[in-house]
Amino acid sequence: MSGLAGIAAALAVAIILTVYFRSRYRSLRDILRHGLAAALVLGLLAFVAYDMRHAALAYLGINATGPAVEFEIRLPRRPCPPWPTPRSNAHRRNQTLAQIQGALASGDDGSSVLKGSVALDYRTRERIMVLNLPGRAQCEFKLRLAASPSRSDQFGPWHLADRVASPNGSEATRAEQNDAFAIRYRVI
Repeated sequence: MSGLAGIAAALAVAIILTVYFRSRYRSLRDILRHGLAAALVLGLLAFVAYDMRHAALAYLGINATGPAVEFEIRLPRRPCPPWPTPRSNAHRRNQTLAQIQGALASGDDGSSVLKGSVALDYRTRERIMVLNLPGRAQCEFKLRLAASPSRSDQFGPWHLADRVASPNGSEATRAEQNDAFAIRYRVI
């Protein structure tokens, strides 16, 4: 989209400059106009060069994008019917939706693992990931990250859910959570 905007702006400036330079009479006012037109053209060229550089680096994957968290959520091992697709909870400020991989993976201990990633758009130390399993449970995981976290190559340790609420609204006890939901993550 930014490339199209640059092309449209360059075309408009080219048409205006062509009409302007076709006129023959030059006064002090015309000289000032020429100066402003030249400054405008140089500014647009600088903008287009900057925008094209940014777009090319983004396309090639060279520029550093904002950090994101890649996560794995371990689901309970107890036998149950297939898990529904998780959906986001939209009651918090500064919320970002996560991208969930389509299929559940199998963990080291035989449990199901939900994988995904979420961009860290906001600079804060108070990050909570909410997992909604419709008709099952709502889990909250506090992400233990700095306000501006550094990237990591490996996943951290598993952390149990900080809060698990059943569909009927009651909260599970800590003992019920021990073999239930856990999360591990890394900053990419």
